[in-house]
Amino acid sequence: MNVRLRGIYTTALTHRVREAGHDVVAASDPIRERFDADFGHAPHDVAVDTTDDRQGVSLTGDPDDVARLVDCIIPSRDTFAWSSPAPRDAVFDARVTETLGSGAVCDLGETEGFLPFGNVDAHVDVGDEVRVQVEEAAPPWLDRRPVLDGDVRVRAGPATLVRGESGITVDTYDDEAGRELAGMTDLLGIEPPDGWGLRWGDDATDADMGALQTSLERAVDRAESLSLDDDVAAPRRLAAPLATTWLWFGRESRFELDTDRRAVTTTMPGHHRVKASSSDASRAVDFVEALDAAAGDDFPFGAVTDTFGPTTGDYVRLAHGKPDGRLIILGRAEVTDRDPEGSLTLRREMTAGGSYDALDARREAGDVAVTTVKEGRWWYPTVYRDDEGRRKGTYVNVCTPVECFPDAVRYVDLHVDVVKERDGTVRRVDDDELDAAVEAGNVSEALAEQARTVASSLEDAL
Repeated sequence: MNVRLRGIYTTALTHRVREAGHDVVAASDPIRERFDADFGHAPHDVAVDTTDDRQGVSLTGDPDDVARLVDCIIPSRDTFAWSSPAPRDAVFDARVTETLGSGAVCDLGETEGFLPFGNVDAHVDVGDEVRVQVEEAAPPWLDRRPVLDGDVRVRAGPATLVRGESGITVDTYDDEAGRELAGMTDLLGIEPPDGWGLRWGDDATDADMGALQTSLERAVDRAESLSLDDDVAAPRRLAAPLATTWLWFGRESRFELDTDRRAVTTTMPGHHRVKASSSDASRAVDFVEALDAAAGDDFPFGAVTDTFGPTTGDYVRLAHGKPDGRLIILGRAEVTDRDPEGSLTLRREMTAGGSYDALDARREAGDVAVTTVKEGRWWYPTVYRDDEGRRKGTYVNVCTPVECFPDAVRYVDLHVDVVKERDGTVRRVDDDELDAAVEAGNVSEALAEQARTVASSLEDAL
């Protein structure tokens, strides 16, 4: 079967799942690196997710597959397993028994659920009967009810069918990729059942045609298997296309999972025991293990940024210090790539108006600035491009050694810089400002000489 795993137990359970002969799909970047494998993006049969309190995991998927997977991943005798009476995606006719400030408590028959008022179109009150679906199951050891929704959906990997809708939508910020995927859907030759609309998740834009076809076929089969008449007769369970089983790990089990993880990567004694306690403790474990794995004389950039940031997807400020003590924020930039050896790639969308400092280029709507910074380096380049990706120029800033903190990239500007115009012309600028800073006592002669040496090397290199 295909298994997707998430959370603090992922490395250990990935090892167990693979040892049992099953395939792991849609793996995170750290898992791909640790196992040196691609894993692929095929739809999953079972999803394994760490619970919010870190005490165990949920397994959700085809009932037979869930039962098989439980047997192969239980680590020790102090693991407990419970099947949920209200698994994710199960459909119920529910009776409202109580209304609270934000929603309604619903009798589902074997158990209760919570229906937020925002998850249902009509007003509900005590005694009302309403058809609902389990949006989020709840582990039995927490004092929390399953969360319900008034819409009925069928999910299969990146494909979701929604009852009462029509047409195709794609949940992505990439409009071009979304339009392409919507057009490709017709090529699959699979029509949703009458009365169901198709929603593709963002991950569908990266999936191949085979994975899309498999996902949509599964979703259609599940939708057609549901028997949902129009008469609501609560409380009763109408359908449960998926099963959810909860595993609670005891101390012995957590240490057994440490052994599995240690077979793959650096793992401190009590790794899962400590991680289960709190998010701060979890980050501390990551840091200790990363330091151990990166033992040496060099600054452990990868270990520090893995634990505290910044990493891909984060936003940081460009904190541009001046020798006279001022701090200028050049804007917030998205980290689009990170090299564990010490580099970050930062992207900023520019506003129109004026021109770029020392470059013969106007600032126009749609311009993008891509900056590459490397921890400890005395300079960094920024490439400006227009809305069609054409280079408008490159500005290389000479500065004190760059530091990449979780919320900001920091340095002090040393005035002298090197620019490269669109036509390839290379110029060195602002030597006079550096000379003035030395004369004013803001920059030492030794520091100024380093800045001039760096600028000369950049000028030759460009």
